[in-house]
Amino acid sequence: MKTLYFNWKKFPFSIAKKLPVFFYGRVKFSSIKGEIIIQGNVKRGMIGFGQPYEMNTLHKGIAEVFIEGKMIFKGHVQFGKDYFVYVGEKGSCELGHMSSLGSNGKLICIEKIVLGDYCRIGSESQIMDTNFHQMIDTLTGERFPITAPICLGNYNYFGNRVSIMSKTQTPDYCTIASNSLCNSDYSKGGTNILIGGIPAKLIRKNISRDWEGERSALDEILIV
Repeated sequence: MKTLYFNWKKFPFSIAKKLPVFFYGRVKFSSIKGEIIIQGNVKRGMIGFGQPYEMNTLHKGIAEVFIEGKMIFKGHVQFGKDYFVYVGEKGSCELGHMSSLGSNGKLICIEKIVLGDYCRIGSESQIMDTNFHQMIDTLTGERFPITAPICLGNYNYFGNRVSIMSKTQTPDYCTIASNSLCNSDYSKGGTNILIGGIPAKLIRKNISRDWEGERSALDEILIV
């Protein structure tokens, strides 16, 4: 029912009848007032919220969606089970083709978040462009920005339990180790790099997930 409701509520008839967005399992719509844009060929089930593409098979039933800003889907996109997606009124979230956020993941967009094509984020990770609270320099009184954009490159692979915070920028073909904290511009390290740690730093160059070997398999398995 949530699949039918969302599609007919958010899209014109010509798009809604194709049911491009699927919701798997229970989900709470806290708000869906925002604008949903699909670029490219619209296909049935191309965007999967709670899509069962990981090893775990059970939904906890805690998935929640709050969209009052803009979400742009540039192709097929997957969200794992029990996700939390929040796009504030002034937020803009752009998701590239075959980008994903694994199970128990959180996406909180107040200003701007961009995920490139095949930007795949592991389970229990969080991506947030805000620190939520105003921080000040207690000596000078300077106020630090609460939000800053996040831009993740194409063919990025994030391990599980990664925190991607405001100001994070990654190059194409970047691998991020599990349990890392990303909060800087890593694009200066070039492509085909491995970063990790708290906070994340360059670990190794000339290394990448075998995207050429796996891309066709991903497309076959994940595209509904």
